[in-house]
This record gives sequence, structure tokens and C-alpha cells, in this order.
Amino acid sequence: MTCCDRHDVGLLLLRLGTGGVLAAHGAQKLFGWFGGGGVEGTGQFMESVGYAPGRQSALAAGLAEAGGGTLLALGLATPAAGAAAAGAMAGAAALHAPNGFFAAEGGYEYAASLGLTAAGLAVSGPGRLSLDHAVGHVVDRGWMVPLALGVTAAVTATVIGARNRRLRRRREGEQEALFGE
Repeated sequence: MTCCDRHDVGLLLLRLGTGGVLAAHGAQKLFGWFGGGGVEGTGQFMESVGYAPGRQSALAAGLAEAGGGTLLALGLATPAAGAAAAGAMAGAAALHAPNGFFAAEGGYEYAASLGLTAAGLAVSGPGRLSLDHAVGHVVDRGWMVPLALGVTAAVTATVIGARNRRLRRRREGEQEALFGE
């Protein structure tokens, strides 16, 4: 038996690519790297699009992306890492959904792709070319997958639902009078 096969190499490539992109995306939010707004700038943006409080939302999204992405790339705590990244991308997809599917028009295509890949890695596991494998899968047990994805789904649904209620209240407050005065 060899140390790895093409399945393991494929998972490694998916983890490195997806994890690297997510980690860089999170670093934009947390540190302002790669042209990002940092916590303050991202927080102001988050507040403006209904994710409040903005600073805490920026921290949460940045940590889920940077932390989840880094852990995915390393193949460590893969269920939690994939779930965290998928949750952050669900929040991003909700933001872009009004623009349709395609990213070229500001849609949710990119966020959905990253989120689905992260969730798929959480379910499939990291493969043998991973830190999870090297440490005996102590933080990559089968029961952790539904737990991590379930908790993340509940938290994400709560956050997106609160954002939607905030946006609805804003729109109701901005409506013009129905009858002239």
C-alpha cells in the first residue's frame, strides 16, 4: 500500500486551493491585507449591508474565513474548518443573492462555490495527506461532521434572518407616504 493515491492528492489540491483563497479573503477582513478594509473598514461595510454590529460581524466572518481556510489547507479539524468556512460563505451568498447567480453581475456564484467546496471537504474528510491523518483524526471524527454542519447552519440561519429583518425594517422606514399631505 502506498502512502497516498490520486484521491488523497485530489483532496490535498482542493484543500490547498479552497483553503488558501478563504484564508486570503479572511485576511482582507482581519488585517487589511491584499487590499482589504481590515476590521474597521469591513465592519463599516457590514453594518451598511445589514450585518450588525458591523465590527463583530467583520471579526466573525474574518475568523471563519481565515481560520477555516487555514485549517482546511492544513487538513486539521476538517469538519469544523469546512463548516465555519461554509457558514461564512452562506452569509456572503445571502448578501449577493439579489444580484442573481453570476459573479460578473455581483451575484452569489463565487461565494456559493467556495461554500459548497468547504462543506464538501468537511463531509469527505481531508485525505491521508493531512494533519488530521498525521495526528490520528482526533479532531476529525465521523460524529463531528453533522454536529459542526448543524451548529453552523443554525447560527448562519439566525444571523442571516436577523439581517433580513433589519433590511426589511430599513425599507419600511424609507417608504414614501402613500397619500399626499
